[in-house]
Amino acid sequence: MAKGTTIRMKRRSMVVLFILVICGFAMLIFRLAKLQLFDGEKLQTMALEQQLNDTKINAQRGTIYDCNMKPLAQSATVWTVVLEPAYLKTDDKREIVCQGLSQILDMDKDKLMELAKKKSYYTIIKKKVESDVKDKIVEFKTVNKISSGIRLIEDYKRYYPYGNFASAVLGFTGADSQGLAGLEAYYEKELKGEQGRVVTAKNAIGTDMPFDYEQMIPAKNGNSLRLCIDEAIQHFVEKNLEEGIINNKVINRAAAVVMEVNTGEILALSVKEDFDPNDPFKIVDPEIAKKVEELSGEEKSKARADALSRQWRNKAVSDTYYPGSVWKMITSSMGLEEGVVNESTTFTCSGSFKPYPNAKPIGCHKRSGHGTQTFVEAVCNSCNPAFIMLGQRIGAQKFYEYYKAFGFSEKTGIDLPGEAKDIFFSADGSMTQMDLAVASFGQNFSITPIQMITGACTIANGGKLVQPHVVKEILDSDGNIVKSIEPKIKRTVISQDTARRVNDILLKNATTGAAKNAYVAGYRVAGKTGTSEKIGQSREGRKDYISSFCGYAPADNPKIAMLVYFDTPDGGVYYGSQVAAPVFAKAMQDILPYMGIEKKYTDEELEKLDITAPSLIGKKVYEARDMAQSNSLNPIIMGHGDTVIAQIPEPSEHIPKDGTIVLYTDKESRNSMVKVPKLTGLSIYNANKVASMANINLRISGSNLNGQDVVSASQSIAEGTEVMPGTVVVVNFIHRDKIT
Repeated sequence: MAKGTTIRMKRRSMVVLFILVICGFAMLIFRLAKLQLFDGEKLQTMALEQQLNDTKINAQRGTIYDCNMKPLAQSATVWTVVLEPAYLKTDDKREIVCQGLSQILDMDKDKLMELAKKKSYYTIIKKKVESDVKDKIVEFKTVNKISSGIRLIEDYKRYYPYGNFASAVLGFTGADSQGLAGLEAYYEKELKGEQGRVVTAKNAIGTDMPFDYEQMIPAKNGNSLRLCIDEAIQHFVEKNLEEGIINNKVINRAAAVVMEVNTGEILALSVKEDFDPNDPFKIVDPEIAKKVEELSGEEKSKARADALSRQWRNKAVSDTYYPGSVWKMITSSMGLEEGVVNESTTFTCSGSFKPYPNAKPIGCHKRSGHGTQTFVEAVCNSCNPAFIMLGQRIGAQKFYEYYKAFGFSEKTGIDLPGEAKDIFFSADGSMTQMDLAVASFGQNFSITPIQMITGACTIANGGKLVQPHVVKEILDSDGNIVKSIEPKIKRTVISQDTARRVNDILLKNATTGAAKNAYVAGYRVAGKTGTSEKIGQSREGRKDYISSFCGYAPADNPKIAMLVYFDTPDGGVYYGSQVAAPVFAKAMQDILPYMGIEKKYTDEELEKLDITAPSLIGKKVYEARDMAQSNSLNPIIMGHGDTVIAQIPEPSEHIPKDGTIVLYTDKESRNSMVKVPKLTGLSIYNANKVASMANINLRISGSNLNGQDVVSASQSIAEGTEVMPGTVVVVNFIHRDKIT
């Protein structure tokens, strides 16, 4: 009995053991299957991470060129300093290396010592080191006979050779060479290239293996951009825009855009006051910077962020504004295209107009009214009541249809980040009678400056809506064209006949109408002024305005359009005719000749043309005097010699007819100097008189100077400056017409 029980117990034990073994093997097989089939890839990755150290190498970012291949943004070589602690086996060697690097790199020595004791062959201690610092490290290694322990890896730093030039367009990059604004951000994918890698093996105890176990995968350089922007045209625009800000004490910055009317190419785009993309995180306005520094904590951080955002913001693309009377060129196009008005249609202005019987009257800038005037005269007078009447003839539905057709209800699609959308009266375009009344002369709805100039180009090019673009071509690192950006015509908005008729009216406006200050001698300019009130945005207790001008030239064969826009001028005048139009004219005086557009003077303009000073150096005094007089110049002889040794103005310099040329006959006479008088705020007659009394030449610049109310607004050489007698001072004159 006992024996049988023992046998059964053994058998049971064997069965249990067998089951346990089977279960054990099943669990082991399941675990192995899970590790291989489900967790294998993850574990393999973890193993590689333990065995390999992967360091990224930045690619060389593509260059941004202007249309003539002048580099506006490029990547310069800098260096990453790498410490190789595993090669620094003694405290003495660590001490030498860390002491030297702390002085060269201006780093804390104790922190470097901590890094030098790590079990690693690759520890980055400083990035973006300039070549002069790199040279010091190389010299330090040579002097101290350090063959291993310090490495220098080539890297790149973004550099903008012209400083704040075109900064609103170019943008800037961050610490890791990533685009953060402007073209740098918009074309990040094309510019950045592909990063390379340094892969270093680790041993069983986690220490990096030596250089022999390292693999480098080279970076692939980024593509470059060739812009439509012309560095020279951009320079002309920036120079005159800055001058306009100073002369008119503009509070909230200014913007200007120059666009090729047929292709949509942006030849220049400037926002002032701007920033230096080489140091984009510096607040450029000293007053704002001071206020920010006076704050603390979160309040300071927010104020700083707001200040930087403001200076980085592309005002021409990202800000909306009331276009004001510039919009009248669009309303005129609507009316002529619909046939509800023609050049001879008359409107009567009494000084104000009620859009409907119980409405509040809307005033004209001429309080006494313009009386009965033709449509052409109404445009040249910039008469609001006449345009309210025209808006009523067009009707709200048609008005909004044209608003959309001209592209104002959508973004232009310009290749710059942050483009804003319009703000209209309602999403579906529905308008009240008052909405239509104020919209007809450009008030109470908002568009961007880039939308406005695109609309103007539609008129200038014969009725076609083009898409503006900044980039002309994308190039690879060898200079081969990867992609060309072709002009894009979206649709036809108005007929060629309507465009021509509006063009003729705008030409007359710039010749004898409200836009006289945009006149450029020798060229036919067409355009419209704008003065819009900043409703709901003005400073407390006062009205603020935006002054603008939008026009194009030459009107007989339009090539380029330009919009100039000043936000809150505070210099005593705010009308677009006085603030923006003169800046347009001065910029166009530089741009049009540069573009090779031929001048076509009228007989009246030819009479007023300056002449070039003849070369009289080396002539006998009596010969020089006769030659000067035969060239309609008044000679003044300085000194007691018998031969001319110098002259002012110098040979070939422009000088007004009947101007003064000073001839020097000995060295002593060349020491005489005169002070430039105050030549602003004067009529042409009085300015000439003051200049003559000071023994200097006055060269007149500016608008079509027909009319009575013409005054000098600026002078090229500041009052009180000492100059040689005969020096030419350019004085810009404007009409003081208070026309919107």
